[in-house]
Amino acid sequence: MSSPSPLPSTSESQGEQARALCLRLLTARARTRAELAGQLAKRGYPDDVSERVLDRLADVGLIDDRDFAEQWVRSRRVNAGKGKRALVSELRTKGVDNEVIDAALADVDPESERARAEQLVVDRLRREKLTDDPGDDARLARRLVGMLARRGYGQGLAFDVVKVALANERERRRV
Repeated sequence: MSSPSPLPSTSESQGEQARALCLRLLTARARTRAELAGQLAKRGYPDDVSERVLDRLADVGLIDDRDFAEQWVRSRRVNAGKGKRALVSELRTKGVDNEVIDAALADVDPESERARAEQLVVDRLRREKLTDDPGDDARLARRLVGMLARRGYGQGLAFDVVKVALANERERRRV
């Protein structure tokens, strides 16, 4: 008769549970190392177990903050129209290092940021009713500047883009 196999140590079973939790979280969407560490800490896993599990996941390529940041920037710029400031803030909230953030945002130049802001304003203006009341223009301009500000575009850029887009839309509708 063979002797029963030894029971796994508490650390080993915690490691397996932590690994399973991380894999479940990663199945839903990509996450940063800091996000996963936060989830493990929230559930009471010891730091040494968390570090070991996270190191292993990073070694096999399931956690990659650089790749996460690049994908995040690409997705949030295209789908949500986010500006550089908003993207920096979001990535910091997710625990991404400043050096990784800078690398991910290296391709976002002022011209492409301005072009994205212009597209957002033009799309919104096409759905707006324009009247001859100058007060309506001021209200509409404030709303459009506010929309851009909430998406992380600078105030100067927002005012300039809105002013030009509003004039162009008035001219387009006049013709």
